[in-house]
Amino acid sequence: MRKRILLLSFFYPPDLSAGSFRAKALVDALCERAAGEIDIDVLTTQPNRYHFQANEALAVEEQGCVRIRRVQLPVHKSGFVDQAKAFAAFALQANRIGGGGHYDVVVATSSRLMTAVLGSWIARRQRARLYLDIRDIFVENLRELFIAPLGRPLAFVFGALERWAIGRANKVNLVTAGFLGYFQPRYPKQRFSLYSNGVDDDFLDFPVAEPAEKALEKPLHILYAGNIGDGQGLHLIIPALAQRLGARAHFCIVGAGGRLQALRDAVTGDDLNNVELIPPVQRERLLEMYEQADVLFLHLNDFSAFRRVLPSKLFEYAATGKPVLAGVAGFAADFVRTEVTNAEVFAPCDLEGAIAAMEKLSLEPKARPEFVERFSRRRITEAMAEDVLELVREAD
Repeated sequence: MRKRILLLSFFYPPDLSAGSFRAKALVDALCERAAGEIDIDVLTTQPNRYHFQANEALAVEEQGCVRIRRVQLPVHKSGFVDQAKAFAAFALQANRIGGGGHYDVVVATSSRLMTAVLGSWIARRQRARLYLDIRDIFVENLRELFIAPLGRPLAFVFGALERWAIGRANKVNLVTAGFLGYFQPRYPKQRFSLYSNGVDDDFLDFPVAEPAEKALEKPLHILYAGNIGDGQGLHLIIPALAQRLGARAHFCIVGAGGRLQALRDAVTGDDLNNVELIPPVQRERLLEMYEQADVLFLHLNDFSAFRRVLPSKLFEYAATGKPVLAGVAGFAADFVRTEVTNAEVFAPCDLEGAIAAMEKLSLEPKARPEFVERFSRRRITEAMAEDVLELVREAD
């Protein structure tokens, strides 16, 4: 008898996000490894990552052993309240749909904790085994994202939800080893695996061009692509860096998020003509922009919680062979120094450190085949799929 898996992911293709690509890769790996043995129901949302780019997808879509169900969300933006309302709408519909069938295993991939909580609730109702894929430490972040008096009570409430979800899970995967220092002391009896984001297939054959002779008068093309929120803190570093470098560099910032307006205001207020803000683009266009860039830029805000984080964007950046300038600390800084050649690290929000790090970079692109092979997403998700299938085989 075929076993049934329910996979919960707030984002799923055609949505553009690390969680979306990760969920799809896991579903594909499960189907490849257990064709004919399992059926997978994916519960997700209509594309909503960027409210101005919300293209409708099919509400119900079947692909082999996979059935994808996308629920409609209310119009929302990047604010905490809007996101809470959007998730509540998802949770209500997912709980109704998920409760309508029998599942042997529930898999939830979660960044802001609540998808994990939802998966735990549905698994409990279904008496199913539970596999959690944790991509962020939401509770620890709350204390810094929200100042007193909100931060502490929010952390208390979500801390209780975290204990309930993690305690209920049969297996928990952490997207980076940096999270172990938080989770292991709190949940010493839990089984943790460490399957990271990895390099997407789109980057496996990325063309690493021979370095061209650069015209002296042409500014350095520095590219950032990703979310623009409090977590990235771009508004705290890009304007100052752009002003300091002047005509020597042109910054291209691609993305959207809760701090986009703050970044735009800072760029306008300082009358900077070397910073270009571009809305999110499709994957094909992004690959072209990576090819055109001289340096790829990454930055995390100066929060202690982010010392445990490993940004998924690092895997994309490293796979291009382009020089990488990273304003990160803690685990991410150690990872860049040990795993990514021709990459320089500076402390978050440190202007002088950023200037010094950039001066050390070699501007010649250089392939990183060992990195790409070691952190291939296909290889990682194949192992992760086998981990999930162990639970499926244990199910009655």
